[in-house]
Amino acid sequence: MSTTRDTSRGAARDFDLLVFIGRFQPFHRSHAAIIAAALQRAPRVLVLIGSANTARSTRNPFTAREREVMIRESFAEAGEALEIRAIPDYPYMEDLWLRKIQDAVKAVAEPAGAKRIGLVGHFKDDTSYYLRMFPQWTLVEMPNHEGRSSTELRDLLFEPSSNGQGNGTRMVLESAMPQAAAEFVAEFRRLPQFAQLAQEYAFLKNYRQQYAAYPYPPTFVTVDAVVIHSGHVLLVERKAMPGRGLYALPGGFLDQGERLVDGAIRELKEETRLKLPVPVLKGSIKDSRVFDDPQRSQRGRTITHAFHFDFPTGELPLVKGGDDAARARWVPLAEFYALDGVMFEDHWHIVTAFIGGA
Repeated sequence: MSTTRDTSRGAARDFDLLVFIGRFQPFHRSHAAIIAAALQRAPRVLVLIGSANTARSTRNPFTAREREVMIRESFAEAGEALEIRAIPDYPYMEDLWLRKIQDAVKAVAEPAGAKRIGLVGHFKDDTSYYLRMFPQWTLVEMPNHEGRSSTELRDLLFEPSSNGQGNGTRMVLESAMPQAAAEFVAEFRRLPQFAQLAQEYAFLKNYRQQYAAYPYPPTFVTVDAVVIHSGHVLLVERKAMPGRGLYALPGGFLDQGERLVDGAIRELKEETRLKLPVPVLKGSIKDSRVFDDPQRSQRGRTITHAFHFDFPTGELPLVKGGDDAARARWVPLAEFYALDGVMFEDHWHIVTAFIGGA
C-alpha cells in the first residue's frame, strides 16, 4: 500500500484517529498548532513522544514525563480526545522502533474502532524521514506554524545571556511556546538539572569551536569495550563532560598509529585498571561492530567501533576507575537493563546490540 499525502484544508472529522510523532524538546507553538488542527479533523489524537529513553542532555533536556505534562497542560480542555504515550529510541534496531509505534497506535485505535487513521507532521529536514515509514496510514502534511524550531529554542534556553533575567530572551521563549509549556520551562531553569545542562552546553560549544574553521566538519573515531563476565557488564562513571556522572562503557578516542582493537584494550585498561593480560583479552573477543548513528554524540560526528569481550564464568576481576572514569564497577545484567535511559549517549544500545535485550 503506497503512502497517500493529504494536503486538504478545512475538512471536518475526515479521520477516526490522527497520530503525531515528535521529540518536543521543547514543546512549542508549531507543535501545538498541529495538535489543534488534528483535533478538528479527528475525534481522537494520539501524540507519541519519541526519545523517551535518553538521559538528559542539551539535545534532550526534558524527560518524556516532563514533555507529556507540557503537552497535556497546553490542551487541558481536550480531555480524552488527546492520548499521549512515550516511545523509546532504538537507534540500531529500527524495526523494533517501528513495532513500538504500531503497537501504540493499535492499542488506541482498536478499542475506539478507528479505521481511518492518519499520520500528521511537517517535513522539516532529513530527520523527518520517518513520516514515510508508515504506508498503512494516510500522511497529512501540515505547515510549520510560525517557523518555530526546537533547536533554536534550546540554543536560546542555554545561552549564557538567557540564564539571567534578560527580558528579550524570556519574551522570545514565552512567545514561542504555549503558556503552560513556557511556565514549565521557566520553573525548570531554576533547578540544578538545568544548571548542569547549561554548563554542558557551554562545554560543547567551546569543544565544537575548536574545529569551526575546518573546511569540512571532522569525523571522529572512537573505540568502546563491552566486557561481559559471569553475568555482569563492566561500566564506568564518567568524570568529565559531556555526560559527567552517567554510566558509560570504557572507551575513548583512537590514537594515531594504533589499530582499533589495540585502542579499545588500551582505553579499557586505562579507565578500569583491569589486570587481565592483553593476549587473554584479545582471545576473549566474541564480536565487534561499528555504531554510526549520526546523532549519537553531540561533540560532532563520531563513529565508534565496539568490541565484545566475553568471559562466561569465573570470579570477577578487581576494577578501579582511572583516567576519564570516576569509578568502575561490575553491574549485574539484571541491573544493567534497568539503566535504559540513564546511560551516556547510545552505550546502553551498544551493549544490547551484542547481548540482546529490549
